Amino acid sequence: MLTDGLHGVPAGKIATVVTYLEMRSKPHVKDVPLKEGLRFRRVEPDVAWYRDIFRRVGSQDWLWYGRLLLDDDALSEVVADPKVEIYTLSQSGRDMALMELDFSDEGECELSYFGLTSDLIGTGSGRYLINEAITRAWDKPISRFHVHTCTLDSPQALAFYRRNGFSVVKQEVQIADDPRALGILPETAGPLVPLIRP
Repeated sequence: MLTDGLHGVPAGKIATVVTYLEMRSKPHVKDVPLKEGLRFRRVEPDVAWYRDIFRRVGSQDWLWYGRLLLDDDALSEVVADPKVEIYTLSQSGRDMALMELDFSDEGECELSYFGLTSDLIGTGSGRYLINEAITRAWDKPISRFHVHTCTLDSPQALAFYRRNGFSVVKQEVQIADDPRALGILPETAGPLVPLIRP
């Protein structure tokens, strides 16, 4: 347990506040039309597709890096798991979103990853996609749908999840290696989070 006060973050590390949210029943989902020219579809991806969309959605403006730590075999095992469902939004043959539902724990669904490329932000596509996530999660026999976000993600993410029926249940502080210092992400990634070089 952290005590009150300031706590130093070593060079080459990042401090993140992680917020956990959940819903215990399906909320009312207001119909939102999909932007003209977009197509929602399920994907059974290979590792190259997954790494590409993961980077384009979360590793330019934000600091998504968890899946980038996995080697190809480990990542292939995740995306090929029959209890994991992966979806995207496509426009003119280009995939521009990542929505990942994980039903590995019986009676639960985790919204493991959720995001849009910058081209779709502000178009209503996020609301459409979260409606799909909620509907598809609660179409299964679950009693809990959960997600977590952190301060390495979009500053809008927490309010977005709360507006769409999730409630905050806990927070944690995580200290980890900065993926930019490790060379996993370029130093230009996540410009809102300062890089303190070791």
